[in-house]
Amino acid sequence: MKTSIHRRQFLKLMGTSVLSFLLQQCGIRPTLPETPTDSTETVTALPAATAFPSPTVTFQPTATPNPQTTAAIGQINTYEVSQLRQKLQEMFQQLGGLADVIRPGARVAIKPNLTGGTWSDPQLPAPTTELFVTHPALVQALSELLIDAGAGHIRIVEGLGDEAIFRTWGYTDVASRVNAELIDLCKPAPYGDFATFPVGPGRQIYDVFYMNAVLEEVDVFISFAKMKCHSTTGVTLSLKNLIGLPPISLYRRDETQNHRSAFHESTEYDRRLPRVAIDLNLARPVHLALIDGIKTVEAGAGAWDTGYNPVQPGLIVAGKNPVVTDAVAAALMGFDPDAPSGSHPFSYADNHLTLAREAGLGTNRLGEIGIVGAEMANVAFSFRTVR
Repeated sequence: MKTSIHRRQFLKLMGTSVLSFLLQQCGIRPTLPETPTDSTETVTALPAATAFPSPTVTFQPTATPNPQTTAAIGQINTYEVSQLRQKLQEMFQQLGGLADVIRPGARVAIKPNLTGGTWSDPQLPAPTTELFVTHPALVQALSELLIDAGAGHIRIVEGLGDEAIFRTWGYTDVASRVNAELIDLCKPAPYGDFATFPVGPGRQIYDVFYMNAVLEEVDVFISFAKMKCHSTTGVTLSLKNLIGLPPISLYRRDETQNHRSAFHESTEYDRRLPRVAIDLNLARPVHLALIDGIKTVEAGAGAWDTGYNPVQPGLIVAGKNPVVTDAVAAALMGFDPDAPSGSHPFSYADNHLTLAREAGLGTNRLGEIGIVGAEMANVAFSFRTVR
């Protein structure tokens, strides 16, 4: 049974004085079979998920804000850089500033969501940057603020599925304006080979990842995602954005494939993909998470999801913890971020936000999160899922 929160219900229940709510989890989670520890293991099929009852909705007061359990909501309807810069600056101030994130001379990597490729651009109803991928104007505005805060060097990084992406989607121009370096994470350059990134305690599937060494040498790592739904994981936000870090060539089952097929298990129900996302966040922790929900799509993550629909929520979500940030974004989209695995919107994969909490990455329980900026009840925008 679907348990999405429709806007009318949301407004009625939330009112203007309550900024967050706790949706209690119920039902029994499926038991995870033992997984191999080798970083290149063969995956066996797992049984289908068990159906779960709908969670009970209860409300708790907003937690007292602190940097690691607070998210900021910004409302804006333009991609004009100066206005974006002003809005982001306001949100960072609400989060306590950037001094605890950016030290003088800090080396920063920004990872936008640049999924897919330019092959579909001619057939799209709007620019790709207003549909499926992080808009470059936001990355420019963020970069300018990071420089003002003392950042010494900025890299814009992504594991590209198409070498024309940076140029075609405006990132080459942005890099020139803010003197940033563009890095295709699917290649080892500027180094001769990929580096080893141990996952460490809490590992789910992989012991290590092999990724571009620039991810190892940066002082600050930022995930700048697009607000979207996903056919497998339900939502794709700042945590899942890290799926684009490892090189495609090392994480596919067939060398003819142009996606990280080794991360996927089954389209019917996937316990693997959400856990790979957790492993990546353990191996390469996120210091600042942002989500572009100004213009995006519902019911799709890319052009391959043919039922997608362009939408304009007019939102940015930011926080210093990716789980907290994703939980607030999911709630804004009309979903329970702590919904049991196997229930809407996590109908086809285990809830990676809950897995992240259990791995010690942060909380996805809204009653434990402080929310600043725009009032959630006034700006929530219900999304349709992919399926």
